[in-house]
Amino acid sequence: MNLSLKNVVKSFDKKEVLRDATFTFKQGRIYGLLGRNGSGKTTLFNCISNNLCYDGTIVLEENHIETILEYNQVAFTYSNPILPEFLTGYEFLKFYIDVNKKNISDLKTIDEYFDIIKIAPEDRHRLIKEYSHGMKNKIQMVCFIISRPPIILLDEPLTSFDVVVAHEIKELLKEIKKDHIIIFSTHILELATDLCDEVVILNQGHLSALSQEEFNNPDFEDKIMELLKEDDYAKDISIK
Repeated sequence: MNLSLKNVVKSFDKKEVLRDATFTFKQGRIYGLLGRNGSGKTTLFNCISNNLCYDGTIVLEENHIETILEYNQVAFTYSNPILPEFLTGYEFLKFYIDVNKKNISDLKTIDEYFDIIKIAPEDRHRLIKEYSHGMKNKIQMVCFIISRPPIILLDEPLTSFDVVVAHEIKELLKEIKKDHIIIFSTHILELATDLCDEVVILNQGHLSALSQEEFNNPDFEDKIMELLKEDDYAKDISIK
């Protein structure tokens, strides 16, 4: 299974954010998406998840057959969680499971899912609006743990988690990656090199890759920094 982007273009007010972005993401790999603020990382995720219209092609390739992505084939966790804050955490997970039940295999109990993301029993029936940013982020994360769609997009993951939970989420991503295509954007180079199989640079609206083998090159960080410094294209863009 591959996620194939071909000549993807996205503009805002006549300003091109993505310029013929072309790349193939493969199943079983974790990709770290690096770019400066304004380079288009979140825009790219919104195009993949069909939250934005775009020019070009984004398809899922399986057994040499290309299909347009369905909404339930992509999980997108936002850097600023978007959740129904009038529900409790428990009510939301129950609702999410009910809506997606036909796509869920190996269904666990709601409390088992809460245990995975380390939300205490006394917090499970509190309104989401009372949750901290980190707790809201955990609720987002558990959604893809429940439904396990083929494409998982993580926008600035782990930054609001404590050390223990961040480590556990990293280990979970490594454990499940064989069945998924996982792409996460981050500003933390060490996180990308620690967790991912490949680093993808979004630079001047284009995508390019650096392999795992290049991580061990002593000039690796300098090469990344030089590429990102060259991205003057991003400076005039007000969105990620």
